[in-house]
Amino acid sequence: MTNPCIICVAITGSVPTQADNPAVPVTIAEQIESTHAAFEAGATIAHCHVRDDAGKPTSDPERFARLKEGIEAHCPGMIVQLSTGGRSGAGRERGGMLPLAPDMASLSVGSNNFPTRVYENSPDLVDWLASEMLAYNVKPEIEAFDLSHIVQATRMASDGRLKSPLYVQFVMGVKNAMPADEPIFDFYIETLKRLAPDAQWCAAGIGPAQLTVNEWAISKGGHTRTGLEDNIRLDRNTLAPSNAALVQRAVDLCEKYERPVATWQEARAILGLQKSAA
Repeated sequence: MTNPCIICVAITGSVPTQADNPAVPVTIAEQIESTHAAFEAGATIAHCHVRDDAGKPTSDPERFARLKEGIEAHCPGMIVQLSTGGRSGAGRERGGMLPLAPDMASLSVGSNNFPTRVYENSPDLVDWLASEMLAYNVKPEIEAFDLSHIVQATRMASDGRLKSPLYVQFVMGVKNAMPADEPIFDFYIETLKRLAPDAQWCAAGIGPAQLTVNEWAISKGGHTRTGLEDNIRLDRNTLAPSNAALVQRAVDLCEKYERPVATWQEARAILGLQKSAA
């Protein structure tokens, strides 16, 4: 029995710039072009941030709308996942794009330390973002930076604040948060399976942890995330030439572990998402 692997591409993020790597797509047009190449390489989820005219992160719903429309037009069937992350807005501003009713949106259900700041997700804000996702039929991708986030997500599913089955992403390698540690990774899987047996899981590694975490996720039966948001290099000495190149690396790992890469149709079925109108 096959177990298709969903590959998510995090195309831009809030931090990398073209000074860090010229391949980082910043404008809406650049992001659509980069996403299209990643889609053709095998990615079926596009995790999206937007930037303002100065290249700074923003939660501007109008920019998200243009990016969503472009991806849907050029990558028919691809799952559009919009970010509600805290680097691009404050408070409820972070959920201003949810009325666009994307297929998915990121949701952090607890706070943690980032390299130079606290990534603050207050209980009131988490509950409001979750309620908006329920109202607009947006599937959350739970971004778990800590074990407590996995536990909290399962609590929210049990009391109806989140719809089951959950989709939980383990994020490892952020400085001052959870390191890329395989025994901890395995405990994350075990904990999620125990608390939410019907949940699907994904994993993302930051910086040099990307390739390692991709391999753990694919070899252990989960889904995975790659892309220039999380990591701008192929190796210590080589900048990644594109998002598509990082997706291809994950595709190669799927072949190594005899995991078929999920088509967009399979990804939508696995995640319980309605089929694209395309």
